[in-house]
Amino acid sequence: MKQLKNNASVNDELILLAETILAEVLGLENAIFVKPLFLKNRTLTVACTKVDLAPSIREKQQIIVEKINEKLGKNEVDRIRYLL
Repeated sequence: MKQLKNNASVNDELILLAETILAEVLGLENAIFVKPLFLKNRTLTVACTKVDLAPSIREKQQIIVEKINEKLGKNEVDRIRYLL
């Protein structure tokens, strides 16, 4: 049970961190349309409610992933998957 709690807190931390980094990379005006949902198999899944942003997320994926991993201090995220 303790391991499950630790995983949940790591995921919560990652989601909050991803929100901050997405706002930094995409801009505050765009970040309101992108919501990090969960991390599974090293893939961060985000909901994107503005179709126009999908190419920007794809383009800046490497930067976003690197910043998240840098802030976490370890490589937890390999890629971003977005849901439209």
